[in-house]
Amino acid sequence: MTSRPAPQTFRFDRQLWDRFIAIAQPFFLPITPGSTWLFAGLLLVLMVTVVAATFWITVGLTLLGQTLFPAFFTNLAGGLVETINGLLASPVAYLAAAALVGSGSIFVLLRKRLRRRERQWLMLGILLFLSFAVNGLNVAISYVFRFIDNALNGKDSDTFYQFLAVYTAIIVGAIPIIIAYTYIRRKLGLIWREWLTKDYLDRYFSDRAYYKLDSNTLDTEIDNPDQRITADITSFTGTTLVFILDILDSILTLISFTLVLYTISKALTLGLVGYAFMGTAVAVVAGGKLIAINYNQLRLEADFRYGMVHVRDNSESIAFYRGETLERQQILDRLGRAIQNFDLLIIWESIIMLFQRGYNYFTRIVPYLIVAPLYFAGQMDFGAIGQAYLAFFQVLGALSIVTNQIQDISAFGASINRLGALDERLQPVDGAGRDRSPAPTPQGDRSGIVTQVESHVALDNLTLQTPNAEQTLIQGLSLALQFQDQLLVVGPSGCGKSSLLRAIAGLWTTGDGTITRPDSGEMLFLPQRPYMLLGTLRDQLIYPNPRNSIPEAKILEALQQVNLVHLPDRLGGLDVERDWPTVLSLGEQQRLAFARILLTQPRYVILDEATSALDVANERNLYDLLQQRELLYISVGHRPSLLAYHQTVLELSTATTWRLLSAADYRFNLENLDSLEGLES
Repeated sequence: MTSRPAPQTFRFDRQLWDRFIAIAQPFFLPITPGSTWLFAGLLLVLMVTVVAATFWITVGLTLLGQTLFPAFFTNLAGGLVETINGLLASPVAYLAAAALVGSGSIFVLLRKRLRRRERQWLMLGILLFLSFAVNGLNVAISYVFRFIDNALNGKDSDTFYQFLAVYTAIIVGAIPIIIAYTYIRRKLGLIWREWLTKDYLDRYFSDRAYYKLDSNTLDTEIDNPDQRITADITSFTGTTLVFILDILDSILTLISFTLVLYTISKALTLGLVGYAFMGTAVAVVAGGKLIAINYNQLRLEADFRYGMVHVRDNSESIAFYRGETLERQQILDRLGRAIQNFDLLIIWESIIMLFQRGYNYFTRIVPYLIVAPLYFAGQMDFGAIGQAYLAFFQVLGALSIVTNQIQDISAFGASINRLGALDERLQPVDGAGRDRSPAPTPQGDRSGIVTQVESHVALDNLTLQTPNAEQTLIQGLSLALQFQDQLLVVGPSGCGKSSLLRAIAGLWTTGDGTITRPDSGEMLFLPQRPYMLLGTLRDQLIYPNPRNSIPEAKILEALQQVNLVHLPDRLGGLDVERDWPTVLSLGEQQRLAFARILLTQPRYVILDEATSALDVANERNLYDLLQQRELLYISVGHRPSLLAYHQTVLELSTATTWRLLSAADYRFNLENLDSLEGLES
């Protein structure tokens, strides 16, 4: 597969951010002007909702616990009860109530703009609530261990065992919360993957985008679009969800533990912020290089994988040519490029890991350096040291999310660029709520052919060029075909016969002039090597019609007409699945393709050497079947025997010239040996 080299440097720049928003946001909110700010606002509202809801749930559980276990709450949790009662008597309670009602109202008012995305927001809200609940339990654990440490220091065994029991109860309660969080997060990721994959597939199969992105046509900058849709989307949805939840969880952790840390030591809090900022700055600078390397690695691995698939798909041809040595060398070259880039990736990841290890190890002494003097001076109790240590690392982890995950973020940035580049090439889908500019036209595509949909086929002053406009194949061609006409296109190899058929089908549009043709749904194209889809024998025959749309009796009748009546019995029935390109000979595949004409009953048929593998008797039978039907057909071929089944002949030459003759005149005016032999027969 040919692919353009990736850019050598990437930064955390606006393009990367825009691509991320274009891919990630539509799952939660359709993209419209200004919707990104609305999306950020809704995330903030959701977090406020979670905090307010958690406040009222905590109040309710505390008051319920005080009622059910008065002795415990009086002796051990008296401070908690006092704090809750103080909050209820303060403006905090009114603010929490107003936040809960207001945020709920905002989501109700914006329901139309969400376009049936309430489930995503509900699941995200549940995840944030569970995350905040875990943070709340961690705060409680910090106080529990503070009391445990003080009990140990004071040799108070009763208090020690009581709070050890409290810690056990917290852990028992935390386990189902953590399990629920993991399940819902993975479930939301699965739903997101399904939604995003369907969105890409809708656009991939719209307006023949899959054909335009093929490496053998115009756009060779998007390598391996299949791998981007399958692997990159899976990676993107899973990683994005983890990063979004990690960021929001970090914010909730800061809310939970910064106050705890600040009440213990203001100096420790300020020192922590400065230290985390320094580490993040270094990580961002190093991550820019890592993104470029990861981007190249994804591309090179995909190229290596494609080389192996190419050998598998063309194994018979390679075996006939005995081309194993060259194929092996090409695959080894692809592997070598992937290994070389991966070696560079290892070096940079090792450098960043060295920084991360030093950064994390050094942080272990920072809280002791600041808190120990306060303890020695008698300004805090012994248990506060452990609590400060725990709070320090909770806040540090929240502030150091970039520093600690720079490798994952770099790989993620490369995935965003690959997926974003494909996203920009695909046509937007209005139903997905996207508001994007049309995909940029690749350089060199100077398409000027006008296509009109009518009930006949006509070419008016058609000049046809290759998609990249590097070569002109046909100049000034004009002809008109009425319904039930039959046209044979002949000429030497490379003169543009198959290219003309592509233009009539609407696949190639670079050039000038006008093509008038029927709607695509009324046309059927038969190439020299028929397309065999993944499916049953029945699927092959009725393609491209929906399954079970044609009675079995008609299918069997069509098989009999094309001399394949024995096929179902030989292969095990119509509903057996096989590797059809290897099970059926090329001649059987061509006859099966003609059976599609009988079953689909198009009004217009285009045949590109569709009988080249057949004997004269089978070819005559198939064309007799075509002539018995009311349809227009155009054939490309080299056999003189085809003249008997056509009214008009279009002869093309490699000099872009052409001539149009009746079949009879062409037969009598041929000067080449092959045609004379055909005339004599």
